[in-house]
Amino acid sequence: MALRTQIKLEELLRKHGITQTQLADSIGVRRATINDLYHNRSKQIPRSVIDKIANELNIKDINELITLIDE
Repeated sequence: MALRTQIKLEELLRKHGITQTQLADSIGVRRATINDLYHNRSKQIPRSVIDKIANELNIKDINELITLIDE
């Protein structure tokens, strides 16, 4: 089986009680970028975006944001 990354943004936003728009506005990232991450449509994620999301949501372990799943 092949592995693929999954971004757990939906779960994190629900946990923190914020919307995609609120996150995008607070970290200065386009709403479309956050929406693509939310729906796991992104092929690449700039490290700077990961850093901004991690800082905003107080993520201490990358596994809280990204995981690998079997397809």
